[in-house]
Amino acid sequence: MNANTITVKNWGEVDGKHILLYQLCNKNGMTVCITNYGASIQAINTPDKDGNMADVVLGYDDVQGYVNDPYYTGAIVGRFANRIDGGLVTLDGEQYQLTVKPGGFHHHGGAIGFNKKVWTAKHFAQEGKTGVILQYISADGEEGFPGELSTTVTYTLNNKNQLTVDFKATTTKTTLVNLTQHAYFNLSGQAGTSILGHQLMMPLQNYLPVSPKQVPIGELEPVNGTPFDFRQATAIGERIEDNNEQLILSAGYDHSFVIKTEDFDGLLMAASVTEPVSGRVMNVYTTEPSVHLYTGNFIEDNSPGKNGAKYMRRGGLCLETQHYPDAPNHAHFPSTVLKPGKIFKSKTIFEFTTNTI
Repeated sequence: MNANTITVKNWGEVDGKHILLYQLCNKNGMTVCITNYGASIQAINTPDKDGNMADVVLGYDDVQGYVNDPYYTGAIVGRFANRIDGGLVTLDGEQYQLTVKPGGFHHHGGAIGFNKKVWTAKHFAQEGKTGVILQYISADGEEGFPGELSTTVTYTLNNKNQLTVDFKATTTKTTLVNLTQHAYFNLSGQAGTSILGHQLMMPLQNYLPVSPKQVPIGELEPVNGTPFDFRQATAIGERIEDNNEQLILSAGYDHSFVIKTEDFDGLLMAASVTEPVSGRVMNVYTTEPSVHLYTGNFIEDNSPGKNGAKYMRRGGLCLETQHYPDAPNHAHFPSTVLKPGKIFKSKTIFEFTTNTI
């Protein structure tokens, strides 16, 4: 391949709305497929150390798979990713009750979050890159949130094998925003296999321990001396079954790690993941203050996937860049409040390369 191309195909209908699948391709032959259902990443084909291409994300062959999906596979999560204890929030002196799960917490945007919405989309091609711009307008009061929220996510693939995810959001009333991309990665390219052998490095000093509701208790806990220390590359499976209260509570890793304690626009490294056999490496950079590590602990074995694959528990790894969970209940956490006239912005880069050593 010697050109950046984009193709679009009809992918069916949901609620009478057209669903499209966009394939972005760079000059190296790397491809990324995006659908406007849930603004989801459907596929990422990237080379291993020998140049062999394979798909490194979990997903489905058709839109019905995403309609039925219980795992937020590949989707954009919003308005508020992760959890808010109790779901009762106060903004500008007014209380709002957000949609809550039976456990007593708001989760991943509510009963019907951004992952189950049809987004409007348009594609673009520029020198050295191609992309898709998707927009969803969330009505005032949707899932209990105040304000009409206009959210745009732009996916861009360049010739450095970088997939950039840019968020922008504006609101008509003071509201809460915490957006994330929820792709499940398996860098082996072998669907239906475990990610426990992936080597994870996160240059991060602290993580957020959680309550039995899996909601942060408000403390920033040092990773030193714990199974949460990934400052040196470590196999994900090396300590995941340790007799550690936090790992037991969450059935594995399902925790946020602190990248920064104050908001600023600069990109910082969140994580680097290496799959030793294929040699594939994914580096993650973000402007967000935290990254949530989820090791697919609740994927059911034999879950249906692409091309006849059967996905397994811990068969995919999420690195969800976002603000801290439960931020509205912790004044010392970076704020997730968005006011009218202000623009929420966020950038995350997923960079794919190989390690031949």
